[in-house]
Amino acid sequence: MAEPATDFTLDTAAVLAEEEHGTSIIGRSPWYLAWRRLRRNYFGLFALGLFLVIVVACALAPVYASQVAHTTPNATHTDEIINGRQVLTSPVIGTDAEGNVVVKRAGSVLGPTWWHAHGKFVLGADGLGRDVAVRLLYGGINSLKIGIGSALICVIVALSLALLAGHYGGWVDWIITRAFDLLWAFPVLLLAIALGSALSINGFHHWGINISSHSLWIPTLVISIVYVPYVGRPIRGQILSLREKEFIEAAIGQGASPLRIMFSDLLPNVASTVLVFFTLIIANNILTEAGLSFLGAGVQPPNPSWGTVIQEGQNRIITAPWLTILPGLAIVLTVLSLNIFGDGLRDALDPRAKVRVEH
Repeated sequence: MAEPATDFTLDTAAVLAEEEHGTSIIGRSPWYLAWRRLRRNYFGLFALGLFLVIVVACALAPVYASQVAHTTPNATHTDEIINGRQVLTSPVIGTDAEGNVVVKRAGSVLGPTWWHAHGKFVLGADGLGRDVAVRLLYGGINSLKIGIGSALICVIVALSLALLAGHYGGWVDWIITRAFDLLWAFPVLLLAIALGSALSINGFHHWGINISSHSLWIPTLVISIVYVPYVGRPIRGQILSLREKEFIEAAIGQGASPLRIMFSDLLPNVASTVLVFFTLIIANNILTEAGLSFLGAGVQPPNPSWGTVIQEGQNRIITAPWLTILPGLAIVLTVLSLNIFGDGLRDALDPRAKVRVEH
């Protein structure tokens, strides 16, 4: 029979809270607490929304090209007349009074029509008479594919190597760390330019793997490889710290296998770091792809990307500045939104963390 409560009864914290507020204490997972912190970060959520808008707009590029612009990203319309103007006019070359060859009239490209041509050439035409708006959206598809795909490959490879190095240590850790140091010794862009330029000539045809020089897999794999040590080294350091914790020693004492320790004990404790790295590395990779494509070591013409669109418009930056401003603005908005959301996600998952990608 339970004894009646007295003034000296020691109640639990849950009972005391229930008596004080009328409700019991509800346990919350770390992921729920992170979501609660993230949803209060309105600037970060706005950045995520902006990125999703860009992704959806690029994903609808085939619909826009076929139903609105009635063209394809590589179709030229040099002789087409839009609103009384020819899409692309050639320069008129003649001679002056002394017989010298001069340009009497410079060539011009059609500027933005702003929906006054029933959806055709909304953002004007480029130097080959192609629709800039269509190429901008299709270029966004390729840039996002390369950015997200290379980030996924980079994070998976870096995480796998970091788990092996951090858990096993010894000669395994030494080999993986030296491989990281070897890649770390080269500047990112110079290494990516060297690999991209070599593979963009003949492609990759070794060990039964055949990748053509115009394939998007070339810049995707190049970018993912060069960033592996920048993701793998911080995660390896965190795993080395976790390996000394009591719960890992307890798992080893209970006879847990290495795979179980790596994927059941170590991986969940670095998941927040990996998630933040994945978000930030996408922005880095999109920026790297744009630089490589601009220099001719990334996406190869006639395939569009934001970097190639800028490269194609640089010769007309004075007479047709929209050819470079619009893709540059798309890159800025995409990278900025990802960086802002990545910072907000880092603060939500671990307010004390200082995760950043350095190169």
